[in-house]
Amino acid sequence: MLFGIVVSFFLFSLYWIWIKVVYYRYSHSGRESLFKLNQFKDGHMCQDTVRTAVYPWQSEHANSFDQVRALLVTAHPDDECMFFAPTILRLLQSKASVNLLCLSSGNYYNQGHHRQKELYDSCDVLGIPGSQVTIVDHKELPDDPKVEWNIHIISSLVLKQINTNSINMVLTFDGRGVSGHANHVAIYRSLSYLASSGKIPDGCCVLSLETVNVIRKYVSVLELPISWLCESDISFLIDSEEYRQAKRAMLCHRSQLLWFRHLYLLFSRYMLINTFRVISQEAKHWKIY
Repeated sequence: MLFGIVVSFFLFSLYWIWIKVVYYRYSHSGRESLFKLNQFKDGHMCQDTVRTAVYPWQSEHANSFDQVRALLVTAHPDDECMFFAPTILRLLQSKASVNLLCLSSGNYYNQGHHRQKELYDSCDVLGIPGSQVTIVDHKELPDDPKVEWNIHIISSLVLKQINTNSINMVLTFDGRGVSGHANHVAIYRSLSYLASSGKIPDGCCVLSLETVNVIRKYVSVLELPISWLCESDISFLIDSEEYRQAKRAMLCHRSQLLWFRHLYLLFSRYMLINTFRVISQEAKHWKIY
């Protein structure tokens, strides 16, 4: 019994040291060039530069995000801070321009007007100007997991934002939507359609936030070494001060602060690190209904 306790303590200590080492390597590779934009070739991200871009301490060259004009596409007010806060904070800290397109007012419980105000308050805390926040209130895109969102409508709204704001980086959910929400998945399907059908302008990359299993999702900083080992195309990690900023942003969504959301703030790895994969721009056959 005592031997098992000693071994467990020893293994946990080693793992904690590993976390410290990984975090040190992330956070001491240069604040502005911590995660840099990959090089592009014919409108596509060069896959052979991905690992260098994720881990810039492996490269002699640094590159900042000051030329990035990012568009974050979400489904509901509070998605921006629950799932994408590390991305927003790191991009803004690196002098990138960040626009937010929220495709519903969050009116599932008839709180749409109130939740829109909460979203603007949250973006103010995160650092996104209100002029760069667009909230869509379309009858075909209700806040409802039982309603299948129209891919054509989403695609048109996203393309309009890309062209109007000269966007060169689009970020959204992946095919599992982090929480499995049907509205999240619909956005991924729309961006995947745009990418694979050649409708995304040259020089614009499309990235999807990786969904992890429930154990990884709720072990907070303990998950960091796993994200470091698992290959991704780009990652964003924040420090303790920025975590508190992300938490303040979430607290702006007062209508959503049920007891389990407080637990989410404490334990979710998405409050600390985001890992993304490039959405393929290979041609596919799509049927749009």
